[in-house]
Amino acid sequence: MVRHLVVGDLRVQQIKRKGGWRSWTIVWPEGTLHTEADRFLRVHDGSGTQKTYAYYLVDHLRWLERECLDFVTVQLRDLERYMGIVGAEVHMSLGEPWRVGKRPYGRSALSIAASCLKGFYLHQASLGVNVGLGEKLDGTRLPSRVDRRRSFLGHVKSSMPANPLAPKGPHRRHPKMLPDGAREKLLESVNSARDRMVVTWLADGGLRIGELCGLHLVDLHLRENAACNECSSPHLHVCHRPENPNRAEAKTKHPWQVEHGTVTGGLIKRVSPEMVHTYFEYLTSEYPRGAGHDMLLVQLHGDRAGQPWAPVGARRMLGRAGKRAGLGLVKPHAFRHTFTSVSPLSSYDIQMPLRCSA
Repeated sequence: MVRHLVVGDLRVQQIKRKGGWRSWTIVWPEGTLHTEADRFLRVHDGSGTQKTYAYYLVDHLRWLERECLDFVTVQLRDLERYMGIVGAEVHMSLGEPWRVGKRPYGRSALSIAASCLKGFYLHQASLGVNVGLGEKLDGTRLPSRVDRRRSFLGHVKSSMPANPLAPKGPHRRHPKMLPDGAREKLLESVNSARDRMVVTWLADGGLRIGELCGLHLVDLHLRENAACNECSSPHLHVCHRPENPNRAEAKTKHPWQVEHGTVTGGLIKRVSPEMVHTYFEYLTSEYPRGAGHDMLLVQLHGDRAGQPWAPVGARRMLGRAGKRAGLGLVKPHAFRHTFTSVSPLSSYDIQMPLRCSA
């Protein structure tokens, strides 16, 4: 994906809307809208998928321009060749190099690219463009044992959608989790009460990094029998707020509201005693007075000290702490995998937008 200013080429354009909402589309070098790409991306408006698909799709559209292909003439073999150029294992001549100097996609990125291309060309076929390619992409397969286990009423499924562009071969069956003793080592390696709170809340709460960095102080009900009357034990409300100044957004979009200064609804998660302890340690020692906002995590140093802390800052902090602790690169989502797989505190994760119980 492009991380620099693009001049004279197709590019992804962010669109700012009222209420803090953001959308992504693709425009030509002169700034005009790429009609076919915009129609497809609008299907995913309001979701994080739109941004992800925009960056994967723009790379493919640039390749089409270089290969002098259009949506009417492109064939399945051309798409397979493109997947091979970006990193998939295919047995054919790939043509001229593409994305010179960039690393090939990993398996996860290849799966996303395959889903994006299939969705885009199926959308084109639904509009009457290259229907033959759409029929080849719109295949099915027999469900596997894993498919049946993962889906509701999986035992009655007779077919599953298939993607001929998806990477083949064995894949990692288990999610990446933290090494043994990683939490204790990280707590010894971090340098502030805020960072200790981040490690503890990720480990005990199973929060995504966007959920944690998007929390407001009013979302925290850290005492029993809070005024929201939705959970009797200490808990927090994960609320999707696209207008957050640090652009931290919760992935889940459960409805929520503020009634008489009290947040209700959202995704409710119970908190552990350690989470409460690290919260008060951080709030009483490092949280700035007169911050001018009510977001939980703030920057502690630099020109923007006291401003809301972005998820990228939390990721970098964990990466540095992991290297100091001898754990290598630590990613925030590894906490979530560990929490849901082996943590005895997983009972603290309610994940319900309604009233919870002990």
